[in-house]
Amino acid sequence: MLISHRLAARAIHAAWRRMEFWGSVAPGTDKADEFGTFGRGSMITFPYAALFGCAEIHLGEDTLIGRHCSLSVGYGDEDPSLPHRGLVIGDRCVIGQRATITAHASIEIGDDVWFGQDVFVSDSGHGYQDPDTPIGVQWGERSPVAIGSGSWIGHGAILLPGTRLGRNTVVAAGSVVRGEFPDHAVVGGVPAKVLRTLEPGLGWVTASGTGEVRPIWRHEDVERLLSGEA
Repeated sequence: MLISHRLAARAIHAAWRRMEFWGSVAPGTDKADEFGTFGRGSMITFPYAALFGCAEIHLGEDTLIGRHCSLSVGYGDEDPSLPHRGLVIGDRCVIGQRATITAHASIEIGDDVWFGQDVFVSDSGHGYQDPDTPIGVQWGERSPVAIGSGSWIGHGAILLPGTRLGRNTVVAAGSVVRGEFPDHAVVGGVPAKVLRTLEPGLGWVTASGTGEVRPIWRHEDVERLLSGEA
């Protein structure tokens, strides 16, 4: 590599790191002030894809929103019908890169929820019943979405309007989810269904009826195993 090329690359990479730092949205920045709530220690990483309807977006504390994410409420900042607290994200959440969360009624994400990359969540779709009108301008049903605290949403999952996930629920990568699911469930597939549930005193029981049970592993059990104490 030519020295000039190396120096140019070094300068560009250094400039990009500075842009990432100074361009991120954090408490005390003008963009954060547009939000309904922007919790202490939270950050939306630069560059972000889209942020609008921010007055009705509420972020908890110590939440990280990854690069190229889109958070939106309504159809734009001038939308006169923005739903009150249309998008609420709790404390200590991690939203992976390129996630899209678009609210027109209500999306509530609890505390300690982690998203993989490329997750899509929406509480509204499009209609199709009028054969003479383009689908893109037919407004569909709006149905609130709720994600319980402690849940994990895998890479590329799609959560459709009306989805309600219980606490500490796992959604497998690539799943397409609609409907209500209980606490402590493993959900996956297209369309998604319950794969495993937690039976207290027994373990993680498969929903297939095979009788397979996986044991409960507490956090401290895993730490002992990794340290070689188990």
